[in-house]
Amino acid sequence: MLSRPKPGESEMDLLRFQSQFLAAGAAPAVQLVKKGNRGSSDANSDRPPLQDHRDVVMLDNLPDLPPALVPSPPKRARSSPGHPLPEDEDPEEKLRRHDQHITAVLTKIIERDTSSVTVNLPMPSGVAFPAVFHRSRDTQGKSATSGKRSIFAQEIAARRIAEARVPSVGEVVPNLEPPEGAVTCETPTPRDQGCQLPGSSHSFQGPNLVTGKGLGDQEAEQEAQTIHEENIARLQAMAPEEILQEQQQLLAQLDPSLVAFLRSHSRTQEQTGEKASEEQRPGGPSANVTKEKPLMSAFASEPRKEDKLEPEAPALALPMTPQKEWLHMDTVELEKLHWTQDLPPLRRQQTQERMQARFSLQGELLAPDVDLPTHLGLHHHGEEAERAGYSLQELFHLTRSQVSQQRALALHVLAQVISRELLDSTFSWYHGALTFPLMPSQEDKEDEDEDEECPAEKAKRKSPEEASQPPPDLARHDVIKGLLATSLLPRLRYLLEVTYPGPAVVLDILAVLIRLARHSLESATRVLECPRLIETIVGEFLPTSWSPVGAGPTPSLYKVPCATAMKLLRVLASAGRNIAARLLSSFDLRSRLCRFIAEAPQELALPPEEAETLSTEALRLWAVAASYGQGGDLYRELYPVLMRALQVVPQELSTHPPQPLSMQRIASLLTLLTQLTLAAGSTPAETISDSAEASLSATPSLVTWTQVSGLQPLVELCLRQTLKLLSRPEIWRAVGPVPVACLLFLGAYYQAWSQQPSSCPEDWLQDMERLSEELLLPLLSQPALGSLWDSLRHCSPLCNPLSCAPAPEAPPSLVSLGCSGGCPSLSLAGSASPFPFLTALLSLLNTLAQIHKGLCGQLAAILAAPGLQNYFLQCVAPGAAPHLTPFSAWALRHEYHLQYLALSLAQKAAALQPLPAPHAALHHGMALALLSRLLPGSEYLAHELLLSCIFRLELLPERTSGGPEAADFSDQLSLGSSKVPWCGQGTLLAQACQDLPSIRSCYLTHCLPARASLLASQALHRGELQRVPTLLLPVPTEPLLPTDWPFLPLIHLYHRASDTPSGLAPMDTVGTAMRVLQWVLVLESWRPQALWAVPPAARLARLMCVFLVDSELFRESPVQRLVAALLAQLCQPQILPTLNLDCPLPGLASFPDLYANFLDHFEAVSFGDHLFGALVLLPLQRRFSVTLRLALFGEHVGALRALSLPLTQLPVSLECYTVPPEDNLALLQLYFRTLVTGALRPHWCPVLYAVAVAHVNSFIFSQDPQSSDEVKAARRSMLQKTWLLADEGLRQHLLHYKLPNSTLPEGFELYSQLPPLRQHYLQRLTSTVLQNGVSET
Repeated sequence: MLSRPKPGESEMDLLRFQSQFLAAGAAPAVQLVKKGNRGSSDANSDRPPLQDHRDVVMLDNLPDLPPALVPSPPKRARSSPGHPLPEDEDPEEKLRRHDQHITAVLTKIIERDTSSVTVNLPMPSGVAFPAVFHRSRDTQGKSATSGKRSIFAQEIAARRIAEARVPSVGEVVPNLEPPEGAVTCETPTPRDQGCQLPGSSHSFQGPNLVTGKGLGDQEAEQEAQTIHEENIARLQAMAPEEILQEQQQLLAQLDPSLVAFLRSHSRTQEQTGEKASEEQRPGGPSANVTKEKPLMSAFASEPRKEDKLEPEAPALALPMTPQKEWLHMDTVELEKLHWTQDLPPLRRQQTQERMQARFSLQGELLAPDVDLPTHLGLHHHGEEAERAGYSLQELFHLTRSQVSQQRALALHVLAQVISRELLDSTFSWYHGALTFPLMPSQEDKEDEDEDEECPAEKAKRKSPEEASQPPPDLARHDVIKGLLATSLLPRLRYLLEVTYPGPAVVLDILAVLIRLARHSLESATRVLECPRLIETIVGEFLPTSWSPVGAGPTPSLYKVPCATAMKLLRVLASAGRNIAARLLSSFDLRSRLCRFIAEAPQELALPPEEAETLSTEALRLWAVAASYGQGGDLYRELYPVLMRALQVVPQELSTHPPQPLSMQRIASLLTLLTQLTLAAGSTPAETISDSAEASLSATPSLVTWTQVSGLQPLVELCLRQTLKLLSRPEIWRAVGPVPVACLLFLGAYYQAWSQQPSSCPEDWLQDMERLSEELLLPLLSQPALGSLWDSLRHCSPLCNPLSCAPAPEAPPSLVSLGCSGGCPSLSLAGSASPFPFLTALLSLLNTLAQIHKGLCGQLAAILAAPGLQNYFLQCVAPGAAPHLTPFSAWALRHEYHLQYLALSLAQKAAALQPLPAPHAALHHGMALALLSRLLPGSEYLAHELLLSCIFRLELLPERTSGGPEAADFSDQLSLGSSKVPWCGQGTLLAQACQDLPSIRSCYLTHCLPARASLLASQALHRGELQRVPTLLLPVPTEPLLPTDWPFLPLIHLYHRASDTPSGLAPMDTVGTAMRVLQWVLVLESWRPQALWAVPPAARLARLMCVFLVDSELFRESPVQRLVAALLAQLCQPQILPTLNLDCPLPGLASFPDLYANFLDHFEAVSFGDHLFGALVLLPLQRRFSVTLRLALFGEHVGALRALSLPLTQLPVSLECYTVPPEDNLALLQLYFRTLVTGALRPHWCPVLYAVAVAHVNSFIFSQDPQSSDEVKAARRSMLQKTWLLADEGLRQHLLHYKLPNSTLPEGFELYSQLPPLRQHYLQRLTSTVLQNGVSET
């Protein structure tokens, strides 16, 4: 048996296998059959057959070398057997003759012979050009079977027919040539006439769908007609029900779009046939039919549901009548033709509501009632189509167009609007782009440079929510984030780097970048990390060498120092210490700071104002870096420059009038020296950061104390010179920043001096005494300083909430301080504001009082200023707080800082005085108000207030002035002769004053802010430069502590108990609850204004949490006494009317839900506790929601047996429960049921028994004629059942009830005899009962 070839065997092995196979003579497994050629079958008959007709490989005849790669001779085509080629004809020549390709046509062009053609001159005409064909031209002369032929093809066909036809008399309509392959229906054959289905109105005059197109010319009509006759015969043989059934099956199987196409094709053919038949009638068609009547839809014979118009809809008054022959007008959609109507009349605005501002194409603001012609191009079909002009939203929408001309026009109009100063220059123009941001459409975006950062790195800096939102959605919430989501930064970089714009554009771009960098740390990082942006700005606009620039307009800002570019770097550095370090190390800012600070402004070869501003911004940038403890190495290099600049300050201050730019530069220099002094005063221990601040990369300061110790005399000289101008308000306002900076420097200087271990305390103590005697104490006695205190109330945002209201044009999504156009002089940020100077003065006084205790009493005399006392009284008084906006938050931080410094000085003075200060109560109330108002970023101030001011006995003068005794006397007056076992408030208040340290530790534990925020705020306020992470403050949305912060530890206990099923530790729970109740009692008794922001209903809900925390907590005797005292406070006559349980309460989702939970807890663990029962009964008063009473009498009837509170211990009057009479029928039936069934008895629940009897008695004897039939039937049934009661005592109470009286055992008075009216009514009802029986309900 032969083996198969294996891998690796050569061709010789294959030949050997072939020889062995042939020698063996075995039958092959496959039989090969050779097919003959297309020509004659004996074409190859002369070739000898192979042996055994087998396919044998012969290698002997093969050449040794492969054939040469030369073109082979052209092959002749082989003819088919049925069509032999002529002998003398080449197939290739035949192909060339019949080739119709464009290349074959253009290869050989032969000019047509026109020698025998007659040339006819054109007919003279009165017009210069031929008439242009319009679609609206009447096409009634054209054949209806033109199909899909174009207008040009139809015109050419009409011309050919007109040229070829022979005119005849009376010919009206030419017969157009039908399209090739179509079967015409104009003259039906006799066998088609009358073909109509029985019971149908449709007649079949010929095939509609089958036209024969695609068949030969001779077969088309015959085949189409045959198919049509077969269809007609089959339809006639079927019953109508069968036809409808088959039709439904076909419609269910076919595609709906195909069915719609077939129907439209059939209707078009029917309409065409009808029109053709009308045209062949004698008289011809009417030419005015289509012009007089609006054209109806071609589907009018069988209208669809969705195409039907409302019958009441008025017809549109269109300027033209749509014609069916127009393109895409076979179906007229009238709702889409509204835009063709005339403009609506201009509406006159009668109200004061704001309208959208509209602008012309020149950027002019158009009046709302201006009536302009439409040819100006200012009308469109958007909102307010009758008004001319474009709004900002529409212009921004147009900037996203894919048509470059439209984008250019929109940007040109926006540029004109901005140049005319019609909008705020600080981005408020972007209000129109909240929905349509300035960005091209996605299809029109061009690829950015290849060296841009990869998308993965861009996505790292975005949160998942922001990354998934498109820029328009981001811009609606935050405009800056919406801008950063676009390619704004690379495009601004492209403008600066490539296009070299003019000075105005450069300054605008830098202003935009400053605004972006001020937004947040993230946006500042985006600006810093934009490729080549900061490099371009530093290289082009902060060069170290430049050509001198004179005064006047500058043609270009490139290669010229620009103060705005330095300001941008300063704003970036303020965002974070890491950004400041990167700017100093990566962009060679040290050399540029040296360059711009080393020379005086007048020597910088720049315009004077630009030189002053540039020098000021350079000093500010250095001060920002120094506030992080960076840039200290520059101080050694520029020490002579700074000393020389400081020495000439008195000379500059003596110039009159003072130059504002020079004053700003001097203040920036003093601020820089202040930060350098703080850096020099930092001890080595402070430079070592713990694990929480390890990421701040703190480095030891390079400035030593010996390098700054000689600055104090020079700065003190400047301060003395400026304080002489305090009595001259005009000059004082001009030099205002300088004395503020001097005071802050002195405070930092003495703080750093006192921390030096090598210095002698006697030296700096004596120097402080000298400064106080020579400078500060005389200053405190000046009348001009009193006028500054008096102006506090006029400039305070807290006392004038409307001064912080946002401007009407400021969008809420764009954070802005609103100070771009300047602030009023009598405002916190105005030129006449006393806040900067008084804050700096209080800061210096606090520093001196903290270091030198002996000066505290003398310096605290400033607190006795009448202006400050009046200011505190107005701040403590209840009033509307300013709405939190970016500007109000910024302004309130400064005001709160001043208040804190004043309170801190008052606390230091009160701690050293043996007797309470005269204004201690006012200062304590101010501290409580300030604590509840502090904003995020002031965590250190809140901590210090809790630690030093809030819980200080020195600030509670009531403790030693008879406050507890007065509380006990008040209790005796209010309780009268009632025997209440609860302890008096005086003893509780005295005990609370003794426990103030424990109370303070409790609140420090539960009210302390997050550690990271506290450390950052502490570093910023105490000048710990190495720990300052950023100079940006968070944007607040609410105060740091809630308004009900006194109850905060109790709320924490409640939440912990809800999350811990096993319960809390008893000692921790009891101690915390006691401390909270003690402090709340102190506030309720002596500082009620501190709880004015907490409604009485919210206080009641917090007290109920005491019972919900633990099943044993309310049984503790101290807790019982404290809760009873607080409940008595809530039930006072002046507070009880303000108790409203039906309004939403802060921190509480639903009071009925809390009350239902309270009832569950009472039913489970109260065991008849009277205090618990008093809290259950308090919300059941008649004026509160009936839901609370239904919850008790409907779902918690078992709790009635435990409500054994005596009537004499009820904290409110019984009339609060019985007046007015109950009108809820369901509750009245529950009252009656509990009384009749015995669930409510007088010795179990005396209070609610009296209440239920009063309401049932009032209901059964009520004779209101306006009552419904249901109420009348229920009243009659209830009275009948009462008359038939077996319990004589209950029957007597229900029928003879008179008035509530809590002094009686039953809680009400009874009639000895029923009044005549009630007696008559009862007799009439009982007689009816005896006759008809009792009706059941």
